[in-house]
Amino acid sequence: MTVLNRFLPVATVAGLLLSTPTFAADWTLASGNGTLGFSGTQTGKAFEGHFGKYNGTISFDPAHPEAGHAKIIIDMASATTGDSQRDGALPGHDWFDVKAFPEAVFEVKSFKAKGGNAYDADGTLTIKGMSQPVSLPLTIDISGSTLQAKGHLQLVRSAFNVGVGPWATGQWVALEVGVDVNVTAHSD
Repeated sequence: MTVLNRFLPVATVAGLLLSTPTFAADWTLASGNGTLGFSGTQTGKAFEGHFGKYNGTISFDPAHPEAGHAKIIIDMASATTGDSQRDGALPGHDWFDVKAFPEAVFEVKSFKAKGGNAYDADGTLTIKGMSQPVSLPLTIDISGSTLQAKGHLQLVRSAFNVGVGPWATGQWVALEVGVDVNVTAHSD
């Protein structure tokens, strides 16, 4: 066998490996690239809000989602609902207590593939110093240097000590709240 005959298969395999697209990347998430929202019910009326400031990093490869991880940091003082009374109360001690706990953190330990572009982001959510395991169902779409993540999760706010004192029972504000994610991250 000549040197050329031995080199040709190696060169072919190397060329195939180098030309195969890969999506493994680190992604940066910043405010203004989508919406990180929440919803609830107050005195029987539905309301929605969002966090205006958040950032994070996501390491994700759809071929190996279980090896992925992410850390998303939310500025709790940036919560707005469009209702001045509610918006004035949210930063206070009974709700987010932003003086003592200015940030919430969602730390994803792995992504679990559910078929197609559907995943569960399994990790820990920490709000007001209270950490709880969370599995956030997401769809993740990658196009070039952009990762789009969309999902919805229902939480019980009392598990995070949100809404204490006269708000603890759910009489005025329902205990169950929604979290809506529709964000875009860019590869580094």
